[in-house]
Amino acid sequence: MLLRITHETRYDYAPAVGTAQHILHLQPRDTLRQHVVQHQLQITPEPSQTLAQTDVYGNPMSYVALQAPHEALSLVSRSVVKTLGAAAPAAAALSVRWESVRNRFRYQVGARYDAAIDHVFASPHVPRHPAFQDYALPSFTPGRPLHEAARDLSARIHFDFRYESHSTDVSTPALEALQQRRGVCQDFAHIFIACCRAMGLAARYVSGYLLTVPPPGQPRLIGSDASHAWASVYVPDDQEGPGHWLDCDPTNNRCDWETPGEDYVTVAMGRDYADVSPVRGVIHGGTHHTLAVAVTVEPAGDA
Repeated sequence: MLLRITHETRYDYAPAVGTAQHILHLQPRDTLRQHVVQHQLQITPEPSQTLAQTDVYGNPMSYVALQAPHEALSLVSRSVVKTLGAAAPAAAALSVRWESVRNRFRYQVGARYDAAIDHVFASPHVPRHPAFQDYALPSFTPGRPLHEAARDLSARIHFDFRYESHSTDVSTPALEALQQRRGVCQDFAHIFIACCRAMGLAARYVSGYLLTVPPPGQPRLIGSDASHAWASVYVPDDQEGPGHWLDCDPTNNRCDWETPGEDYVTVAMGRDYADVSPVRGVIHGGTHHTLAVAVTVEPAGDA
């Protein structure tokens, strides 16, 4: 599938911002299941410095500095991405039990380093708390294959929680969202990750986009989509070899290997939202600001 994504972000400041430095995660990344055909980032006013980098998790990242006063900042990211369906996991990944994966990440003298261990521990938006383990336990029954347990956990979050726009924001703790049983995709992803980590497993946060289909007879509305978030859990093939990531989207109750589906576009992966937020940085001035975001995801035809 070929998808075109336009992600527009605008900040208006009062009073003007004197100088600013920002880190951007707006460029989709190349993965096993997607290829970035085109990407363009338009920034207004023009930065005094722009630096394209790759962060510690392999995500494309841009650093921008603005040294002149400005009352507004506009960021327009345009991408064309070719996506594929889910990958086929090795047969061993379908039978590995969750307890053996948990044991894989326990400290052992002389054990081989596995980069997935970065996603086992608590992170800024995903703390440790017994409530996450309590919620996860019904899915992680003794001897159950990990991929089955993760799919069950994702489905339970989907059916137990109510999706409610504006019920939370980026600062809402995952524990609060768990207790109130409502939130948005970001909350559901953080809860899924927290539950997996509570069981000693590696789970990561994925930011991106999802192609949405308008109601029958209704036109596709430009700018009406939004960024999306889901999670993935690490499933090794065996005790020593490399493994796969099972992507789970509790918001839509969809799970599959390396992507929830070809209608998903991955932008960045990290421990939680703090690692992959679209825009973050430091400004001098601009005591008050307003933020407007518009996202459009649409088929790109043969572009």
